[in-house]
Amino acid sequence: MIYFFDGTKEGFLTALVVAFCDENAFLTSKQKQLTLGEDCMFISADAQKAKKAEARLLQADKQSMSDLTTLLRSSDPNNAQIAFRYLQLVAKEKKPVRNMLANGDVVAATECMQRVTWELHRLKGFVRFMESASGALYAPLSPDHDICDLLLPHFRARLPEFPFVLHDVSRKKAAVYDGKNSFLAPLDRADVLLSADERAWQSLWRKYYQSVNIPSRERLKQMRGYLPVRYWKFLPEKFP
Repeated sequence: MIYFFDGTKEGFLTALVVAFCDENAFLTSKQKQLTLGEDCMFISADAQKAKKAEARLLQADKQSMSDLTTLLRSSDPNNAQIAFRYLQLVAKEKKPVRNMLANGDVVAATECMQRVTWELHRLKGFVRFMESASGALYAPLSPDHDICDLLLPHFRARLPEFPFVLHDVSRKKAAVYDGKNSFLAPLDRADVLLSADERAWQSLWRKYYQSVNIPSRERLKQMRGYLPVRYWKFLPEKFP
């Protein structure tokens, strides 16, 4: 049986309760092609069921909800099923299971969470802000995982005096800090008027990059190792 839910934490926990005893359960919030004879069920979020499931999981493992949040942010097409199998095991064992690395479900969940947290760590260094004419900072990004708002606390601590926008262009949303408050908002596209200083600095940075770059001695493999290609398009030296 395939159990579809709305992609929210509450929806997932409701589906977890409904599908808990189904040995062949598959949970997903994404589109999935059904095979011949395969059944499906659409699960609506139920606040009461979700609250009970959360309490039971937290009693077994205080970090279980943090793990769930991380897993649901993953871009893995099977992230919900990985979370289901992992938290199902937590509930059955009534204790943390993250050290049970001989268990395939634990390994799958651990690797999935590591990919999310590793990208979060990377982007703290790879994000490039641009100064707009208004003085606010703007940074476009397109992470593999849904972590845009998780970057907010890091940059808010480092740039407390500057309003900024972290724009996840692929998911069409933005994490915004207005100088006092932080929030998440939908953002399809952004036409940013750069300040004169920003345009000058970008020009200087491109000239510097061109002057130190030796085309005949490019180390593309090494460059990709230091900085994955998918992040290059947002670097000033790579702007057209």
